Amino acid sequence: MKKAKQKLLFLSSLFILLSMTSCKVIEKYSSIILNKNCEKPTEESSTLQDTEIADDNNLNFHYENTDDIVTDSNLDTYSEFDTVFDYYNDNEYIIKDENIISDTLDAEVIDSIEMALQERIDKENSGEAIVEESDEMMGMIENLANIPYFEQNKLESSSKSENIYNYPEGFIPSFPDSVYAERIAKLREQTTIELVYNNHVKSFIDVYAVRKRDHTCRILGLADIYFPMFEQALDKYNIPLEIKYLAVVESALNPRAGSHAGAKGLWQFMYATGKTYKLNVTSLVDDRMDPVKATEAACQHLLDLYNKYDDWFLALAAYNSGGGNVNKAIRRAGGLKNYWAVWPFLPKETRGYVPAFIAVNYVMNYSQEHNLYPTDPGIMADGVDSVTVHEPLHFDQLHEMLNIPMEDIKFFNPQYKASIIPANAKTPMSLRLPEKYIDSFIVHEKEVYAFKTKKGIDRAKLEEEMKKVSDRSVHIVKSGESLGSIANKYRISVNQLKTWNKLKSTTIYPGQKLIVYSSGAPMAQVGNSQPVERSTEQKIHTVKSGENLSLIAKKYKCTVTELKEWNNLKSTNLSIGQKLKVYPPAETKTQNVSTTTSGGYVIYTVKSGDNLWDIAKKFDGVSAEQIRTLNNLDKNAMLKVGQKLKIKASSSSNSSSIEGPLIHTVKSGDNLWDIAKKYGVSVEQIKKLNGLDSKAVLKIGQKLKIRN
Repeated sequence: MKKAKQKLLFLSSLFILLSMTSCKVIEKYSSIILNKNCEKPTEESSTLQDTEIADDNNLNFHYENTDDIVTDSNLDTYSEFDTVFDYYNDNEYIIKDENIISDTLDAEVIDSIEMALQERIDKENSGEAIVEESDEMMGMIENLANIPYFEQNKLESSSKSENIYNYPEGFIPSFPDSVYAERIAKLREQTTIELVYNNHVKSFIDVYAVRKRDHTCRILGLADIYFPMFEQALDKYNIPLEIKYLAVVESALNPRAGSHAGAKGLWQFMYATGKTYKLNVTSLVDDRMDPVKATEAACQHLLDLYNKYDDWFLALAAYNSGGGNVNKAIRRAGGLKNYWAVWPFLPKETRGYVPAFIAVNYVMNYSQEHNLYPTDPGIMADGVDSVTVHEPLHFDQLHEMLNIPMEDIKFFNPQYKASIIPANAKTPMSLRLPEKYIDSFIVHEKEVYAFKTKKGIDRAKLEEEMKKVSDRSVHIVKSGESLGSIANKYRISVNQLKTWNKLKSTTIYPGQKLIVYSSGAPMAQVGNSQPVERSTEQKIHTVKSGENLSLIAKKYKCTVTELKEWNNLKSTNLSIGQKLKVYPPAETKTQNVSTTTSGGYVIYTVKSGDNLWDIAKKFDGVSAEQIRTLNNLDKNAMLKVGQKLKIKASSSSNSSSIEGPLIHTVKSGDNLWDIAKKYGVSVEQIKKLNGLDSKAVLKIGQKLKIRN
């Protein structure tokens, strides 16, 4: 092995470990590969010990005397390193001979590495590193400053009544570690949750009791609003009441909280997890932002996680990072289901999660000891009430007719994403308003529903918008998916996906949300916006494989809504062979190819919206220039509806009325989906007829069988 390569492997591997795992692990394994004295773990040291901190001089991590993750006394030091190293390098590079590595490294390089590692280890030992890694949590706390309803003028009287220690204003108490440990031990006696004290917990006590004191006072004020509701739900599911503090860690009790990853609400549900626990998310409503529904779902989710891990701290870690990450951490910890044993192997943003939970538990119970008092949340506490909405309603209607401030309506009803409450007689919905507007709403309820806003919003427009949403859903992109695979799943086109989501390219990423219309198109007129004159003669369309309502509507120049009305369809689901009643446009019989001349030409009748480019695309091997030349048209010629155009016929002309084999010659820009739409067949039919697999790439000039 060359010296340069050895250095590269060593440096890259060590810092990959540094960025992905705990420094406690780094400290151990760096000593192994740097040929330091590293004793083989003993049976005694490899068993997890429950150590408690009794005084200032015994500040250790809870797992510090456990020799980290080693549970098998027969496992030698080097194989431990190999296990960790293999994982983090995805089996690409495995350094197994530490003597070779050490011999080839300059002393200067080793010193610089050790200095960087020691700096990081010192930060972690002090608890500083874990706070630095908790950006999302810190952001949630900071965002409390954006809530406008806190009444600072009431803080002074609250402080005076609760200041049982007669602290001077602005005084920040501090205590020795033994006091923190003793207080947390007392809290531990009152719960089944294994509360402990260590440097990580201490670092978050410093956050809530010192660095973010003003924000903590706001959290104390919000706790009076939400904790009674949380406790009632937790008691219902027989969950320890202390779990209510989890919402403080998740959202800082901000009802409008949202994370960069897309989690929403007090309990920070991701879209997929929320759907699992029946939190409905549509274009109009997001139940994750509803405190009552989200609290119920959180209890169910947490109980499921606890039943899986039989450990509340592991359940909390899984709530934050997902069960998959916790399972991986357990495997790397030798299968031990103990939070502090798996802690070094959790994602970095999750490592501060449980320490913060313990710190919040402590600070909320010992707030007065830290000279912290609730900031009055104003009308959020007792100045808001709920009314029931029975018909569709827009925030603008409430604002303009009842003079309710728009910021109040939006703040207290964050679950309504588009400022629309899609209520009806069968599904009434709740609306929260400042108390002083409640009577006005009740008295004028009917008039509010009928009120037309300055923007022209009224009941009819709201009902129309709700119909669109019933056809609309959100697809969360998974790893390995492409626009093509998603389009195939919903039987729509890539171009439709790009149009609905305003995509400029086909590049997508895991977790991205895409709007999808299950019928293949929004509830809108297909084709021209002008009314189409229809035949009075009813025809029957037999649904073929790959067809959906959108394709069928396009074929007959009608809307999806019309198809559903003609056939009394309640959903957009179709089955192969299903018979649908249709009323084609009056000109259907002559709209494609009128006649075929003996000289090998076909006559095409120009329709509304036609241009030479689109007409040429209907015929294989035909260009717009050929049509222009054949019909003596100059470049500025305007086509007229009903005009007859001569087209050079070919064996692959795409007139659907021609019987026998049909061949398509692939042109630049063609894809299977567009070709299938052109001939009214499915992509799967074309693939089968031509022996194409899912990875097949079309070539210009390639001949494709459309039918035999």
